[in-house]
Amino acid sequence: MKIRLYYVRSVIGISRRKYRHFYRSKNFSEENRFHEALLYLCLMKPKALDILNQVRRLYQRYGIKSVTMDDVATHLNISKKTIYEHFTDKEDLVRNVLLLEHETRCNRLVAIEEHRYNAVEELFEVYKMINTTLKEYNPSMEYDVRKYYPDLFMKVKETRRKRMFEASLNNMNKGKKEGLYRKELNSRMIAKLHVFMTENLHDNDMYTQEEVTSFKMFHELFVYHLQGILSHEGRTFFENNFDKFQATLE
Repeated sequence: MKIRLYYVRSVIGISRRKYRHFYRSKNFSEENRFHEALLYLCLMKPKALDILNQVRRLYQRYGIKSVTMDDVATHLNISKKTIYEHFTDKEDLVRNVLLLEHETRCNRLVAIEEHRYNAVEELFEVYKMINTTLKEYNPSMEYDVRKYYPDLFMKVKETRRKRMFEASLNNMNKGKKEGLYRKELNSRMIAKLHVFMTENLHDNDMYTQEEVTSFKMFHELFVYHLQGILSHEGRTFFENNFDKFQATLE
């Protein structure tokens, strides 16, 4: 929970004092409703979070539109009344499932960033995380959100993009400082290109889902990106350690 609360405060951009105010009052304004919803998610009761985790798996498997509230109650073996004790309607449930999914990914990023990896090792762990995320990806779920909850889709996309850019930029700056990346590179531009490439991995018809999540694709993307940014020292480190990196995938 500490990682979760730290991350949400950093995304929303509020101080510890203001966070305590939100925690006590739950006085959320309309202007920052989405980011404050992330904070509210952290304050949920364990039962509500358990419901969200199970519904998230249902949506990932069957999509959103086809799963009714009756289906949720049946699969979770609970009454609809119990669901409505925590969520006002299906849209509220969908919103919180998406927030949970977003936060889960961000927590994985935070855990990687807090580990004492160098920039190349850190980037490898991020690529592993992306590969795992793509394997869990269900196109119909994103299609349903885009079509039936467009405002929510855009807010989630913008927040996710911002976090990915921050992580990429931090990694670029870290690699330069460590001497592993070329110092003359434009860090912001490379970070944006990296986010663009990652976002569009599954949003096209050039590759099948199997190709996108394959080890070969993982290998080519990782090596392709690194070969463009590594310094001589970074290249030496990469070549000496790639077998070790590859072994962690097995």
